[in-house]
Amino acid sequence: MSAEGAAAPHVLILGGTTEARRLAELLAQGPPAFAARPWRVTTSLAGRVAAPVLPPGGVRIGGFGGPEGLAAWIAAHGVTRLVDATHPFAERMSFNAAGAARMAGVPLLALRRPGWSPGPGDDWTFAADLAEAASLLPGLGSRVFLTTGRTGLHAFAHLADPWFLVRSVDPPAPPAPPRLEVLLARGPFGLEAERALLARHRIDLLVTKDSGGSATAPKLAAAREAGVPVLVVRRPPVPAGVPEAGTAAAAAQWLHGPAGRP
Repeated sequence: MSAEGAAAPHVLILGGTTEARRLAELLAQGPPAFAARPWRVTTSLAGRVAAPVLPPGGVRIGGFGGPEGLAAWIAAHGVTRLVDATHPFAERMSFNAAGAARMAGVPLLALRRPGWSPGPGDDWTFAADLAEAASLLPGLGSRVFLTTGRTGLHAFAHLADPWFLVRSVDPPAPPAPPRLEVLLARGPFGLEAERALLARHRIDLLVTKDSGGSATAPKLAAAREAGVPVLVVRRPPVPAGVPEAGTAAAAAQWLHGPAGRP
């Protein structure tokens, strides 16, 4: 069958991030001059946010049932390439994607925005995971802006003395620290807003994951300006052997180039 007559190749984007949505937008614009065909795009969302911003193309919401279920979905829907553009801390999904790609025999790319690095004036302490962050926290601050995500609150639930401020799109579920204030809001949040938040709540410690990107970086700049220390949870590694791209444009180039072309 000629390239013109062949069905469009199908990419499944495991999404939920700005980079995933941007990749779907780039692919919706059509192939660049060097590519023969457009891609059929499906983005999968976990369904943890009540009203997600939907990307262009097909969208499915919900889990797959582990790597076996994802591999079966790939086979049933004619997926020819898989892009893991989940949150850098969605470790289980990333390993499920690697296992499913092996089972289904499709190439896999991890789309991961670069992580953050401390600069002049930053006072950062690093933790390997949420449990270590919780163990270090009492010695670093007492009024804590906790930005590690509402699903990770359980790791801090045993800390009775610090006061916590948590900001999330949807209300967090228990277990949670007893001294907790929840601010329901959807980002991105600018530098002025983050400055005001730290001052208004008299924050003396910021706890965050190394999510990277510019959307949530203003809180780091605000902390630096205010002299507030930051406790940073390091991100887990991408599964061994999985190639990485740092931007949506690089991921699109991989898909349209020799590495990703069906």
